[in-house]
Amino acid sequence: MSSAVRTAIVTGAARGIGAAVAKRLASDGMQVAVLDLDAAACADTVAAIEAAGGRALAVGANVADEESVAAAVEKIATELGEPTVLINNAGITRDNLLFKMTVEDWDAVMSVHLRGAFLMSRATQKYMVDNKFGRIVNLSSTSAQGNRGQANYSAAKAGMQGFTKTLSVELGKFGVTANAIAPGFIETEMTAATAERVGVPFEDYKKAAASMIPVARVGNPDDIAHTASFLASEGAGFVSGQVIYVAGGPKD
Repeated sequence: MSSAVRTAIVTGAARGIGAAVAKRLASDGMQVAVLDLDAAACADTVAAIEAAGGRALAVGANVADEESVAAAVEKIATELGEPTVLINNAGITRDNLLFKMTVEDWDAVMSVHLRGAFLMSRATQKYMVDNKFGRIVNLSSTSAQGNRGQANYSAAKAGMQGFTKTLSVELGKFGVTANAIAPGFIETEMTAATAERVGVPFEDYKKAAASMIPVARVGNPDDIAHTASFLASEGAGFVSGQVIYVAGGPKD
């Protein structure tokens, strides 16, 4: 099976970290399902993969909806190939201080991150078990350790770590690994939106962040894509249940 072409699913892959991971896995030789809420939004990522000689499929799905996930995974298995690599990257922020946070903001973040990762992992694990090979990579965050104004996001990203470790225990004997990547400050539309929310120009926001990072720069989506590439590879078969902080320095 090691010589077979793998099929990967990357959620939240229309832009940012997800797009970078999708393109990287395609360059590694995988077929990639580029999944986001709106299939049309995936066009640029798919076009970039195809222009580089890869094969990709745009898929629209709501990862928080059970029926939507089932239909998407079935479509991918039929039209692209049985998925044995899953990158649970889809995420949203609804930041606010606790006393201002609504139940809707709490539920929305929990649904996309945790429910989404659960539904996608549950729907794809059977293909991994059948193929005796699987790689699940969940996106956590340094915010899992707590971050002002992010009670919902921090709780969700901490939950992703516990979810990951449990998957590694349950699925390991079937040749399936599960790991999490916890990015630090990554330059994306999401961090740009955060800067705008707090009223700081993005360049100033990045400069301030870089001043507190040991490698003296902020991260970019390719930094995460390189790590995901390793964790999804054949060579990472003895790495499982780990949380790798990709943050330019140590995070205790």
